[in-house]
Amino acid sequence: MPTRATRRSAPEPRARSTEAGLVQEVLAERRELLVANERLRLELEELRSQGAKPDPRLHVLQEENRALRDELAAARAELAAYEEELLDLLEEIEKASR
Repeated sequence: MPTRATRRSAPEPRARSTEAGLVQEVLAERRELLVANERLRLELEELRSQGAKPDPRLHVLQEENRALRDELAAARAELAAYEEELLDLLEEIEKASR
């Protein structure tokens, strides 16, 4: 009975594209959060400049702005972790190809 040699495909290219995809997703999310944060900051600034009468939405906007800042910080940390993992993966691939 003939034995068939099985050829294993290297998972590195797939892992690389998956990691790159994750990095792109995190970057896109970061951009969205930056835009939302800037929009809220401008809206808050406009509300503050309108007069002495405090707007009832001011507190809500401040809380939303704070939450977006926390989300942005988390996204930045996640991006840094993905970048570090990607660099480690590329280093392993480079070592394996030698």
